[in-house]
Parts: sequence; C-alpha cells; structure tokens
Amino acid sequence: MEAERLKEVPLFRGLSKQERRRVASWADEVDVEPGKHLVNQGEFAHEFFVIEEGTADVIVDGRPVDALGPGDFFGEIALLETERRVASVVATAPIRAIVMHSRAFSSMEETMPEVAERIREEMRRRLSKR
Repeated sequence: MEAERLKEVPLFRGLSKQERRRVASWADEVDVEPGKHLVNQGEFAHEFFVIEEGTADVIVDGRPVDALGPGDFFGEIALLETERRVASVVATAPIRAIVMHSRAFSSMEETMPEVAERIREEMRRRLSKR
C-alpha cells in the first residue's frame, strides 16, 4: 500500500507522513468485482475496510439499509464492539479497498487515537440508527 494515497482518504487526512507510512505498512489493497460479498452478517470479524473507489450496499437481515462509496469504511463495529458482523456488505461496482486485519487495526487504535476516535464516532452514529 502506498502511503501517499492515504492523503486522499478522509479517515486518514491530517496524519503526518510518518503516520501515513505506518498505516500503509499495516494495510493491504484489494480489488473486488461487483456482486462480491466483502463481509457477511453473523460471521466473525477479522478485518476493517476503507473504500477507495467503487460502491457497495450494506444489507441487514436481507434488506439494503445504506450505500457506501469512496471514503466510506466498514467492519469497525464487529472489531470494536462485538465478535460477529452486524451487516453484510456487497460490492455494487468494482471496488478498490484498503483492508486492515484485526491485529493491525488494534495497533492503529492504540497508536493513533485521533483516527480511532473518528472511527468510534462513526460506529456510534451507525449503532444509533438501529
């Protein structure tokens, strides 16, 4: 993952060059075709995603509840609050996403509290909609 690309991602804006390099070392990029399930409701969580390009639908109990696009992230609720996914996310267009596995996500949470707080704020917002 190229650290300079992280400047374009709202979640990571404001990080120093060194912090972006650290996040990049923890993350991978994946390309996903339309129709692919990135996460499935009820499964155990192992990763966190940030969409760089493309779109996806959030599905809860078989019903679409939200649409995601560039800059949006998902997977944090299961990593931070529960052991299982609370929704499924399905690509609706080709996606390029940043993926961070749970151990790296925990490291980011510990060493970059400002990013962790942005993620927690969004998580609280999403949970309040339920």
